[in-house]
Amino acid sequence: MDLSRSIALIVFLFPLAYSPGPGNAFFASVGASKGMRGAMPSLVGYHVATFIVTMLIGLGLEVTLLSDPQLMRWIELAGGLYVIWIGVQFLRAARIESTVTVEEGMAPRGVGFIDGAVVLLLNPKAYVIIMLLFTQFLAPGDDRFGEVFFISTIFTLNNLIAFIVWTLAGVAIAALLRGSAANRNLNILFGLSLIAVGVWMIWPAVFK
Repeated sequence: MDLSRSIALIVFLFPLAYSPGPGNAFFASVGASKGMRGAMPSLVGYHVATFIVTMLIGLGLEVTLLSDPQLMRWIELAGGLYVIWIGVQFLRAARIESTVTVEEGMAPRGVGFIDGAVVLLLNPKAYVIIMLLFTQFLAPGDDRFGEVFFISTIFTLNNLIAFIVWTLAGVAIAALLRGSAANRNLNILFGLSLIAVGVWMIWPAVFK
C-alpha cells in the first residue's frame, strides 16, 4: 500500500476508533473498575480477536458470514446479552462493596482475555466496519495476503491505541473519585452503562 492510501486509511479509521461505542464503553468501565493492569488481559484478547477476524474477512470470510442475515442477527443478540451480563457483574461488585464484610470467595471475577475476545467476536457492527474497510482500501493485485495483513495490522493497532486511551480515561475517573463509596458508585455507573450498551446492541436484532 502506497503512502497516500496509508494516510487515507488512518484518517478513515481515526473517528471510528475514538468515537463512543460498545468497545470504548467496555474498556472505560474495566479501566475504572480494575485499573490499567487489570484491563490488559481483556485488551489483549479483544485485539488478538480483532486481528484474526479482520484477516479472515479480508481473505473472504464475508462471503459466508455477512451474507447470512439470520446468523448476523443471532451474533448481534448474543453480543448484546454478553455485554449486559458483564454490566450485571459490575452491579454485583457494587453490591458486594456495599456490605460491611465480604465473605471469602464473594469477590467478583476479573475481566480477562476471553471476555475481551468475546466482546469483539459477538459485535456484528465490527464485521460490517471491517468489510467496509476492505471495500474502500483493498487494492486489486497479486499480493492480496500482504495487503490484507497490512490493513489488518493498521486497523488493530489503531483500535488498540484508542482503547488504551479510553481505558486510561476510566482509570483517571476512578482516581478522582477514591474511596469505597466512590468505587461502589462507579461500578453502578459503568454497570448501568454497559447494560444500556447491551440493550442498544440487541435492539435491532429484536425489533427489525
